[in-house]
Amino acid sequence: MEIKFQPIGIIHTPFNDIKGMPIQPTGAKGIAGSVEIYESYVQGLMDLEGFSHIILLYHLHQVQSFSLIVMPFLDTTEHGIFATRAPKRPNPIGFSIVKLNSVQGNILQIENVDILNNTPLIDIKPYLPEFDQHPADRLGWYEAVKGKVKNHRSDNRFREQH
Repeated sequence: MEIKFQPIGIIHTPFNDIKGMPIQPTGAKGIAGSVEIYESYVQGLMDLEGFSHIILLYHLHQVQSFSLIVMPFLDTTEHGIFATRAPKRPNPIGFSIVKLNSVQGNILQIENVDILNNTPLIDIKPYLPEFDQHPADRLGWYEAVKGKVKNHRSDNRFREQH
């Protein structure tokens, strides 16, 4: 079975290099960006500005390969890729929950951005705390590093080797 996605827009951010980027929106507080929605999808933005936060699903376009075992940014131990949010995934799909400041035509002004500049956007969903917030009673390996994400930045560990 083949699955195909077409970008609905492009994400613009201040990050042109993965090194030094925040690794999650929590560590990107106040960092602004924008999302340019392609004209054929603008109608789908109706009523979006009523939400304070949105979920962006995007293609990790710089990822050329994947690893099933990775050492995530916040740990010094290897873990299975599906137990992490590392970018070198079999299907390089990223997601971020960002603050939506405004919708102006086909441009979304966003904040708390942890995304590489010129990243292709796959989809947008409204963030709904009643649906999306769940108390967790287990955090796996992350329990030992909890709270460190705000000050942690990416390095070259997931950069493609050429």
